[in-house]
Amino acid sequence: MLRFKEINVFAMVCAMAFAGLLSLLPSRAFAAETLNTGNTAWILMSTALVLFMTLPGLALFYAGLVQSKNVLSVMMHCFAIACLMSVLWLAGGYSLAFSDGGGANALIGGLGKAFFNGVGKETLSGGIPESVFFMFQMTFAIITPGLIVGAYPERIKFSAVLVFSGLWLILVYAPVTHWIWGGGWLADMGIMDFAGGLVVHATAGTSALLLAYMLGARKGFPTELRPPHNPGLSMIGAAMLWVGWFGFNAGSALAADTSAGMAMLVTHISAATASLVWMVIEWVKFGKPSLIGIITGMVAGLATITPASGYVGPFGGLCIGLAGGLICFWAVSLVKNRWKIDDSLDVFAVHGVGGITGTMLAAVFGVAALGGGGLAEGVSMGQQLGVQATGVVATVIWSLVLTFVIVKITTAVAGLRVSDDEITEGLDVSAHGESGYTL
Repeated sequence: MLRFKEINVFAMVCAMAFAGLLSLLPSRAFAAETLNTGNTAWILMSTALVLFMTLPGLALFYAGLVQSKNVLSVMMHCFAIACLMSVLWLAGGYSLAFSDGGGANALIGGLGKAFFNGVGKETLSGGIPESVFFMFQMTFAIITPGLIVGAYPERIKFSAVLVFSGLWLILVYAPVTHWIWGGGWLADMGIMDFAGGLVVHATAGTSALLLAYMLGARKGFPTELRPPHNPGLSMIGAAMLWVGWFGFNAGSALAADTSAGMAMLVTHISAATASLVWMVIEWVKFGKPSLIGIITGMVAGLATITPASGYVGPFGGLCIGLAGGLICFWAVSLVKNRWKIDDSLDVFAVHGVGGITGTMLAAVFGVAALGGGGLAEGVSMGQQLGVQATGVVATVIWSLVLTFVIVKITTAVAGLRVSDDEITEGLDVSAHGESGYTL
């Protein structure tokens, strides 16, 4: 029989061997320290919400605003853009926006992460896997060129939509994203753009305005255009945008924390306020409040609060919604009646002007004295306004110049505008061989 001392030694050896075996297995404690499951779950949900904004939200919102003979073409534009941007984001868009570009890192990233090359299972700040961050940012890359669809419905070639959108993602969206969110020169300056006032709305709005100008107006613009064929369909799409925007803004906190909660709160308040402002203006000016008006005001409020959503408090959300409703309403008339540009669904007036307005107001209502989270240490409101203005000017100029080049390339490669006969027939049938309604 083994003596007590021998039994004790044997037990210690077994314990050591068992401990060594456990060390070879994945460590739950280590996983908990590196992967934050709460943050990851929230960003997974936010990713689905942002994609929900484009498909079906934006598609339905835009589809209801056009003539019935063009409803499917607008849906096709949104859907095809979502597919194409997803592939291009994997092929190189993500890498250009978020990887290190070496000596040119301040302006553009490199291609080191093209096709997700070299990306392991490491987590980013906040304990989020890079694959989740990649997907979240992909949904932004999908909806941004999708917004531009509102500038050119009922008269553009489908092939032109694909060529333009693909080039635009690489030449406009990816560089500006890198400047602001990818560690580029505007990030170094301390730009405040929480969820895309410049990255998404200013780029899309500015490019939409120039593209609409170069494409030319619809027949009968601006006095003889037919009204939206289905405002109810647009309202359904707008409601989906409102819900999805919580993922857009609150998800941009990249954590399930107080910043995300406040971003969601101010997003809702701004949207509600701008909706009421737009409704009241129409009621006073035209005698009747319209459904199209109130949902357009909602989108204006959402676009305007986007860059400021992580920096301001409820008072700021209220004031920014008020400003968004007033300024964007004025901008619609400016573009159509003064500039005579047929930006069909008001992409520049709502998204471009809204995003720029919110970017500037982030520096105002972000200060602690007005209920915000406070500016960077040692930075005054005036200094931050200077940084914001620099970002606005750079983004607008870059978007205009590159969009002009892209339109010229698109025209040479695929053509731009359909024939008058195709416009008369409607793009549903002439471009896609389908009809949205059987009457």
